[in-house]
Amino acid sequence: MGNLKCGVVGVGYLGQHHARIYATLADCSLVGVYDTNEKQAQEIAGRYGCRVFASLEELAAECDCASVVTPTDRHAATAIPLIKSDCHLLIEKPLAASREEAEQILKAAEGRDRILQVGLIEHYNPVMKFLEDSVSAPRFVTSQRLAPFSGRGTEVGVVLDLMIHDIGIILQLVKSDVVSVEAIGVNVLSRTEDIANARLRFENGCVADLNVSRVSEKKLREIRIFQPQTYLSLDFTSQSGHLMKMTQNALRRDEIPIEKEEPLRTEIASFVHCVKNHREPKVSIHFGKKTLELALQITGLINSPR
Repeated sequence: MGNLKCGVVGVGYLGQHHARIYATLADCSLVGVYDTNEKQAQEIAGRYGCRVFASLEELAAECDCASVVTPTDRHAATAIPLIKSDCHLLIEKPLAASREEAEQILKAAEGRDRILQVGLIEHYNPVMKFLEDSVSAPRFVTSQRLAPFSGRGTEVGVVLDLMIHDIGIILQLVKSDVVSVEAIGVNVLSRTEDIANARLRFENGCVADLNVSRVSEKKLREIRIFQPQTYLSLDFTSQSGHLMKMTQNALRRDEIPIEKEEPLRTEIASFVHCVKNHREPKVSIHFGKKTLELALQITGLINSPR
């Protein structure tokens, strides 16, 4: 297979970066973009020397694969016709706005042998690679993901907007079934929850506390993991952290050597590699659906009458 012909649907705040990366990867070509905001589409197309497609159908006819970077409540309506046109897709997180829409996407993909990847970007952060190599028996996990209010992503609550990243990280690291979920949340500046806390208990005994806010004065993405004789504290933003470990009755602190990378570039490069080599993505559509279902369960608990 030669260079992949790639497109981007939705070139707003995040989608324009998908376009930038496709335009610079060696083994693919950015053919064009589509956005309901034609002025924005023209600006990004001009920046990266590609065309503006007039419709999803036109994009699908010209592209081998595409990124879906539309608002969450448009993911299904965007992804399904592209899948039916045999496009390989990288669908930004969360996979869909509801379980029903996620199942519609899966149904559309049945029998089509297409690569479908979900954009849980932290799985491609070098911090995650270190955690996957170092975490073997987690007993307690805490995560904090804070962001200033921007107005973007408010078509869904903060659980689907931000916490879903940490849900995916923790499911990947703990590797056990969730047996109970507790959650609280409040809306502050939008119609849905802007601050939320969830506690997950796993079958293997691990407990995870997840805290998120999109009305913070600062941006923070941290995780702490406790396992026998070891404590890890890492920052996904700065791609740094430290490890505390008991050695011969003494507690030793080591800074963690992490080679910094742009996670979105790694994620998109991995998607392109999976398409060209017909490999299952690290974040498959099935894993994306699993994280979505747990996020929706947490959202349901937050919104249930008390």
